[in-house]
Amino acid sequence: MENKEQAFEPVSPNTDKDVKIEPLSGNPYFHVTLCKSHVSSPYQLTVPADFVQILPRKTAPVTLTRGKKSWETTYFGRHQTHKRFDFSLWKEFVVDNTLKVGDVCIFELMAQTESVLEFKVQILRGDFPSILLEKEEGTSKKPIVVD
Repeated sequence: MENKEQAFEPVSPNTDKDVKIEPLSGNPYFHVTLCKSHVSSPYQLTVPADFVQILPRKTAPVTLTRGKKSWETTYFGRHQTHKRFDFSLWKEFVVDNTLKVGDVCIFELMAQTESVLEFKVQILRGDFPSILLEKEEGTSKKPIVVD
């Protein structure tokens, strides 16, 4: 039988397992709980309205970094209603990271210049390990605590 540390050991994002979750650095961030339109056609990722206030109102290249790998996409900030990432390039990130409905992506703005936006992305998987589900039942008054 494996001990807890071995069972939850983080590995490279190039596999079907996840990299270690790190504390946020204090930079601005937003999170998105993924739904069907994020992870399958049309692969839409709209930036939340309260977050776009700090982003440029123009089209800008974006680098998404997770672990040691990066993906290039485009932020469309000129649209009147929904500010979003490029559909086709967001799809590549979704596929490479095997994102699913219920996963949460945290986008932390690491750098913003006139020419580029850089986000560090952390993924919280929506499918909890069965060992946690068997151990306790979580509620809003008594959440499951993962040490």
